[in-house]
Amino acid sequence: MACPLRHGLLLAAVLAASCASDRGGLRPFTTDGCSLFPDRSPIGASDWCACCAAHDLAYWRGGTEKERALADEQFHACIVAATGDRLLADSMVAGVKMGGTPHIPTPWRWGYGWPADRGYRALTRAELAQVERVRGPTSDIARMCPKPAASKP
Repeated sequence: MACPLRHGLLLAAVLAASCASDRGGLRPFTTDGCSLFPDRSPIGASDWCACCAAHDLAYWRGGTEKERALADEQFHACIVAATGDRLLADSMVAGVKMGGTPHIPTPWRWGYGWPADRGYRALTRAELAQVERVRGPTSDIARMCPKPAASKP
């Protein structure tokens, strides 16, 4: 009869090893557009999804608290440029400031490409090189946005 303690220790060692191997790994860049917010206006032609995808790229990468503030400022400016609506931009930035903290393991948190316990930290040279290798082509960020559903006649 095998010792249950030995099996438990073996299982714990395997789980610890799998967690440790994921620690430094950067997942490929993904975007869901504007997360829990519409990607574009349901009426009119305003479309701000490319702003959200560019913002997702910054959030995926992560970094310092100052870098996050800059990403949020750029997001705000992009929304205003795309829509002319400062109130919309203010509302969207308020949402990402509240929901994008790196301290909650959400799929849209600051540094979501890294393991959930990263927090605010400057990226090392090795991590920056990993970002360049892993992120993939992002030259046309608007292509990452889902196409609007065709309107019915």
